[in-house]
Amino acid sequence: MADGSGPPDGHWFNPVATFLGPAYLRNAFTKGTVQEVDFLVDALALAPGMQVLDAGCGPGRHALELARRGIAVVGVDVSADFLALARAAGADLPVEFVEADVRDLDYDSAFDAVLCLCQGGFGLLGGDDRELDVVGRLAAALRPGGRLALSAFSAYFAVRQLEPDETFDADRGVDHERAVVRDAAGVERTFDLWTTCYTPRELRLVAARAGLVVDGVFGVTPGAYARTPPSIDVPEHLLLARRPAGDGVSLQPGDL
Repeated sequence: MADGSGPPDGHWFNPVATFLGPAYLRNAFTKGTVQEVDFLVDALALAPGMQVLDAGCGPGRHALELARRGIAVVGVDVSADFLALARAAGADLPVEFVEADVRDLDYDSAFDAVLCLCQGGFGLLGGDDRELDVVGRLAAALRPGGRLALSAFSAYFAVRQLEPDETFDADRGVDHERAVVRDAAGVERTFDLWTTCYTPRELRLVAARAGLVVDGVFGVTPGAYARTPPSIDVPEHLLLARRPAGDGVSLQPGDL
């Protein structure tokens, strides 16, 4: 945001991704990919040959794991550096990586399931309601009967665990921190990070506005996805929703 109350306009996370490179995958929260995909395959009723969109895929850890299981995946991210890592790891897999902003997605009834995980393209938008349009675009990308899995950082947890170097914008629901990150060579640098946080009720309302049927919102920890009720002590919420099976009308995200 240009007014100084949130992240600057544009792709503010790209310099962080460029600096981190492969070191991003050293973070503890990236180590539970197999368990997360195990859960998602069951929750979304995925099977080999199905087509999945991974929106905000980063270096592609979920997309690649799904592709290893015979699922055709399109991963979309705005970071060219992260996509280069993903493409290098997925050269022999049924996965395609596309450089694009999730705010510009224009798929129409193209996928059996859509993922938007680890704040990818959803928690980084700045809290000014652009996520309403993004979820509309994710819904439009689903075939009738298709399913969505979307994770978001918990506003309850963010406030409860607020560190001295963090601030929380209660109006927009945005957590701001000055974080020291380390690249693959061990060089440290400090970045401003803004994460939009949500309550389960907000996620249900956003999904309903996009025409989705909510199957549940669960409290999850990276690497420990489960159908557990939301809690103020759990860092993320996981929304599971679906496009109605009888919905044959082309959804128009801009009208949502």
